[in-house]
Amino acid sequence: MNFHLTNTLHQIFSDAAAGLAEFGDEFNPDIRTADPRFGDFQANGVLPFAKKQKTNPRALAGKLVDALPKSDLAEKGVTLEIAGPGFINIRLGPEFLLQWLSTYQSKEDLSQGASALYRGRKMVVDFSSPNTAKQMHVGHIRSMVIGESIARLLDFCGAEVIRDNHLGDWGTPMGKVLLGYRRFLDREALEKDALEELERLYKKVNALGEEDPKILDEARAELVRLQNKEPDSYKLWQEIIAINEKALERIYQLLDIRFDHHLGESFYEDKLEPVYRELSELKISEESQGAQVVFHPEHPRFKSQPFIIRKSDGASNYATTDLATALYRVEEWKADGLVYVTDGRQQDHFQQLFLTVEKWFSKTSRPIPKMSHVWFGTILGEDGKAIKTRSGDPIRLKDLLREAEERALRIVREKNPDLPMEESQKIAQTVGIAAIKYADLSQNRTSDYVFAWDKLLSFDGNTAPYLLYAVARIHSIFSKADISPYDDGDTVGEASPFETPQELALARKLTAFSPVLAQTTNDLRPHYLCTYLFELATEFSAFYNADKVLTADPKVRSRRILLCRRTLLFMETGLHLLGVQTLKKM
Repeated sequence: MNFHLTNTLHQIFSDAAAGLAEFGDEFNPDIRTADPRFGDFQANGVLPFAKKQKTNPRALAGKLVDALPKSDLAEKGVTLEIAGPGFINIRLGPEFLLQWLSTYQSKEDLSQGASALYRGRKMVVDFSSPNTAKQMHVGHIRSMVIGESIARLLDFCGAEVIRDNHLGDWGTPMGKVLLGYRRFLDREALEKDALEELERLYKKVNALGEEDPKILDEARAELVRLQNKEPDSYKLWQEIIAINEKALERIYQLLDIRFDHHLGESFYEDKLEPVYRELSELKISEESQGAQVVFHPEHPRFKSQPFIIRKSDGASNYATTDLATALYRVEEWKADGLVYVTDGRQQDHFQQLFLTVEKWFSKTSRPIPKMSHVWFGTILGEDGKAIKTRSGDPIRLKDLLREAEERALRIVREKNPDLPMEESQKIAQTVGIAAIKYADLSQNRTSDYVFAWDKLLSFDGNTAPYLLYAVARIHSIFSKADISPYDDGDTVGEASPFETPQELALARKLTAFSPVLAQTTNDLRPHYLCTYLFELATEFSAFYNADKVLTADPKVRSRRILLCRRTLLFMETGLHLLGVQTLKKM
């Protein structure tokens, strides 16, 4: 049975339309999930097609329904209804729902079914990508958790995913750190907390540069010396990189984030000259005020805004390394999709980058990858401004994560004071980290959102604690029954078709998992999956409160145990795809 029910229904409706003279090859049934009051799915394609053909849409919908293989659909318990001006409501029957849920028994089954979405595609997900020698602050969390979730989702849906941490280790900020190291280093502070001292040096040079432009000139000169690989500059740079890598790895491990590569800007240093040369020879770039630039006059916003790929002093910049990176990913990794996860302030940069890559590759017969800028908004404090400490500095990420664990521990101890402290601490770490991640992922990524501790750690509403508790609650059902939460041996083949309104509502919500996955990966917006998981948990709660599970008659018990198993499977799978670790007990 096809995991992607929208695809199955699309094919059925398309085949029926192909046998009718009124429909042509251009007809698209446009199968979508429907309002549960009217059906599980809806075919919306008749209305726009009828308007184009200047014919009666409801009459056309009637002809299409008559042509459908009703015997096959009826056997599966599928019913059809023409609604409004020509929409076709599709409702799945109890037998169909039971058959579908019996088919997908494990995470591997779900992944195998979902893999049709991206099978055969190689996708690079570029995320996190912090600047070297600067501590991560709260603003860095969005790229990390959104990027990790997208990588997991694409992998689950069949893509070969390459995770690349494109570190900012070769640009202007590094020039400032090097200058600060030479001028203002406190060796005792460096030994005590190396990353703290390096960040202090960066901030000091930055502040001095605002008062005296000569300081910025010196920092640029430091960068040029580094990019020329002068021995003392290069050795000092290597020491700074080593310090940074250790600090980053601690954060990544805590957040359960991994990368296949950490190829920073420095990796592409010897790959820049061919970029300059090709773009010039192909007449894509030109000289402007001593710099090498690309203009995009066809774009309304970039007519007079050049894409600078080589600065007037000869130094490279983000544009240069990003172009070399795109080339490397396509030629060396054979990627056909590039996903960049950054904040919204970089939208212009990536639009110009994508335009430049398309022009460049089209003139060299290179395959043009599908490029996506997954941008996100700002995390706000409860005052509606960018979240900061009381002193006005950005909140450090390591401090935020520590506070999340401490707050979660207080809640765990209040709710279950008899738990051993070690177990309480493990639960608190999982809940605290999950709450931070989920609070971010559950928002539409292109929106700003307000960070509020009380809300994200609440056990009510669309929060990680609520969903983790829902998962733990289902585990407790199987613990009480002393049966496996994953092995279907005692249910499949014995379960009778669903009957009660709560059983049917939960079963239908479970079948919506596949279209939600498709929508989430198509738009690269994890909040769609978050919303679904919250709705699924809410639907399960209504079912469990209304229908007895363990004390029901055997055949009824079997189908209700099946619903419990599938809800647990879909909840745990969905949360893991978001990068959220689950618990068996809270």
